[in-house]
Amino acid sequence: MLPREEYIEQAYFFRVLRERMQQSTSTQELLGSIREEILATTKLPMALEFLEGELKLTGGFAGAMQRIGHYFTSFQTFVIQESEKETGRFDFRIALEVLQREAEYRAADGSIQGTFLYQFETLCRNRLGYDRGLAAMANDPIYDEPWRKWLLEIPHQIGLIDIADLIFVHSRYYHQLRSEPEDGALFGEKEGRIALANRRKDPLYLFSALARHLGYPSVPRPVKDEAAENLIFSLRRQIERLETRLRLLEEETRGGINLSKFYVDEKEKKG
Repeated sequence: MLPREEYIEQAYFFRVLRERMQQSTSTQELLGSIREEILATTKLPMALEFLEGELKLTGGFAGAMQRIGHYFTSFQTFVIQESEKETGRFDFRIALEVLQREAEYRAADGSIQGTFLYQFETLCRNRLGYDRGLAAMANDPIYDEPWRKWLLEIPHQIGLIDIADLIFVHSRYYHQLRSEPEDGALFGEKEGRIALANRRKDPLYLFSALARHLGYPSVPRPVKDEAAENLIFSLRRQIERLETRLRLLEEETRGGINLSKFYVDEKEKKG
């Protein structure tokens, strides 16, 4: 685990990079300018310098983040890898916001349970794949050995057992109901109660309830681009007009346009 100041600066970096990417500035120039703003007492400026060099060679971040795994976690690298896939639908800006909120949560001394729930919801909501995603989570230094063992077992259970049931049976509340020792519980009593109340429901309802009651960060959702929607609507109208003109041209080539259908019958008009 890194010192708190590292996560504060990471959160700032991910947020500022995402916001400034909308400007007409190259990513390399952005990295250089942001590096000057980061506290020199942290290791992030050196990491950004390495990212900048890798960006010039490969055009991406994931390879560099994987090489400096002692600084960036495997889950952070996995999220960026998925966003940089040419065939993927996971937006790079959403990936940066995911990492920003996670870094903010770690800077606020977030719990292991909250980190797991946030990371797992990220996989679920964005359909990033459970096998590779959970393997990346298992290598995160925030998890101890019991957690790592359980994370590597989950991929074999997802689809057969609801995530609410998995959380419930590994909670202190479950052990209390069965009058068993609570030593092996991974989740607390509150997580167990909320999971029990959300059995056989949409997992997103479970994550929403856990976020409301336990305060872990909510996973960002893609924002609809109103400009793009307006452009699509305008294109549809233009296509409809072109189709009308084509029909008229076809009628003209067949022997003339029948204009009678555009006339208004005087009898119908008076009626």
